Amino acid sequence: MTVRDNQRAKVYDAEQLVRGAFDRADEYGVRTVELYGSHLTLPIERRFASVESVQRYADKVLALNWVRARWERAAVVVRVRARAGVTAAHYEAVEAVLAVPLHAGGSAWALRELVILHELAHHLDAAPASVAAHGPEFCDRYVELVDGVVGPEAALLLRTTMLGCGVRLG
Repeated sequence: MTVRDNQRAKVYDAEQLVRGAFDRADEYGVRTVELYGSHLTLPIERRFASVESVQRYADKVLALNWVRARWERAAVVVRVRARAGVTAAHYEAVEAVLAVPLHAGGSAWALRELVILHELAHHLDAAPASVAAHGPEFCDRYVELVDGVVGPEAALLLRTTMLGCGVRLG
């Protein structure tokens, strides 16, 4: 029996808002955003050109000492493949496969750091069938990855946006 994923839509809504903030920062060259009265400078979000570049990135993230020390599943190799669909990236737990769409409407929206870290947060789940896929435990892992890899400003933006969208963090 799988656990109901009650906050999936809320997590996706929060992520869309965060990705939009990064997109605007890239588009206009203004990396400073105001968040609840504080000014944050958003770091650069890495973008990828191919499945191979995503694979190299995923391997490097999983090899980080602090990631290996924090999550046992970091020792399990993840394989990245292209996904035929264009609407979403996803993680296949049984085979440890991260599937990413390469292009949708002329853009490679999924070939970006925040999306790949989202999928790696699924990979690092020690018991995926026992908790909701986008439950509080997942959200904590995701925010922790973003904090350690992208930066604390990105993590703060993600965490506060999740909370603003009604996402529970564990």
